[in-house]
Amino acid sequence: MEFSDPLKETPMDTPKFKPFIRQTISHSRQWEWIPPDLQEAVQVVSHVLPFRTNEYVLDHLIDWNNIPDDPIYRLTFPHRDMLAPDDYARLKELVLGKADQPALVELVRRIRMRMNPHPAGQMTHNVPRVNDAPLKGLQHKYKETVLFFPSSGQTCHAYCTFCFRWPQFVGMDDMKFDAKESHELASYLRMHPEVTDVLITGGDPLIMNTRSLEAYIAPLLAPDLAHIQNIRIGTKSVAYWPQRFVTDRDADDLLRLFERVVASGKNMAIMGHYNHAVELRQEMAQQAVKRIVGTGATLRMQGPLIRHINEDPASWAELWQTGVRLGAIPYYMFVERDTGPREYFQLPLARAHEIFQAAYQMVSGLSRTVRGPSMSAFPGKVVIDGIAQIGGEKVFALQFLQARNADWVRKPFYAKFDPHATWMDELKPAFGKEKFFFEEEGGSRSEFGAEPPGARKVIPLMAARQEVGGAAPAPSSATGCGSH
Repeated sequence: MEFSDPLKETPMDTPKFKPFIRQTISHSRQWEWIPPDLQEAVQVVSHVLPFRTNEYVLDHLIDWNNIPDDPIYRLTFPHRDMLAPDDYARLKELVLGKADQPALVELVRRIRMRMNPHPAGQMTHNVPRVNDAPLKGLQHKYKETVLFFPSSGQTCHAYCTFCFRWPQFVGMDDMKFDAKESHELASYLRMHPEVTDVLITGGDPLIMNTRSLEAYIAPLLAPDLAHIQNIRIGTKSVAYWPQRFVTDRDADDLLRLFERVVASGKNMAIMGHYNHAVELRQEMAQQAVKRIVGTGATLRMQGPLIRHINEDPASWAELWQTGVRLGAIPYYMFVERDTGPREYFQLPLARAHEIFQAAYQMVSGLSRTVRGPSMSAFPGKVVIDGIAQIGGEKVFALQFLQARNADWVRKPFYAKFDPHATWMDELKPAFGKEKFFFEEEGGSRSEFGAEPPGARKVIPLMAARQEVGGAAPAPSSATGCGSH
């Protein structure tokens, strides 16, 4: 198929991707519009948390008359309140003084390690093994789904300040997921016929050129991997660099790759990360959606609910409605994960449910494919179904949308209502129980379980209807235990 549209610019006018980082942001024309105290925060905090943006974000998504309160500014520029006051003061002293580099490196390391760099057991419980050796760049938390982290996709067009994969971007190499070769993925999948979905993630895989991406996807189309039904790509490019699908030099090649996957009989699913309605108001972003779905691929919209960014239910409703009109599918509203500058972004679960419910009420049934608010916690994806009064007790109604043990999925359970709780491990069972049902069956609400930190044990994947106390089925010597 030949892709063309009137919005596609001539090669001479095609915008080229130009990123800005801490060392180069002062070269942007917008830098002088930022007050000195906010400039200082960018220079100081970006030593701990990753900072990267680009001209499209600066020129089209940020309202510079509304900084620092503009949601996309807060989403992409570091702020001093993301660090504890004492940490910021000491870091500022070392950064601006430029006298004691070893002390700066050590302080940055200590701050990062207090930020729970890899939540939900990603490093300790979710990495599959073959012959007792970990497979670098793979995660396998749920039976049906394997995550793959190609090494050349371990950056993004711009970084979100809340991103739970921030350690990937700041040089914490011992906490980095990346696979340099695709053959280990294909070999692992051949040994695991129960896997139906492969999620290619990062970073952002669409930071790669099409030829590199195709080298990872093409092996998944082999006849002996017919059990792979869905190939997913997690990407923020739909919002931060929609030119990837419209005007980039190999944009048409990328769309042809999507068509090739669809023609093979598999579903090509683009998991588009959107955080605010403004990201889909742009003509370029809307054209990207149309071109993606025009290939037969599906585009699913997901993103976390974040304080300071998207607490307005009307913004969520607009985002979902616009997406549906263009052919996308609202998929998930997540609860911000317990990592990074969590205290800056987190919202009480009760407030998260209130925002989701209000947004849900504003849209028609076509947008009500969205699920949430959902926590990607250690035992699985836990959705807050509602707040109810049962037997004289106010409770959160919860259930697993996905779980380490498939028998837990869609099994309702209840937690005491806590107006201040922000995450799964802060909830307590309702009705006088000491444990949630999955804890009674050998699971844990946290990767730490009842053990002290550092004493974490691998929890094997379990198929539905298998005895919880038994061993996981092993079609090969590999034991899958990963994150999604």
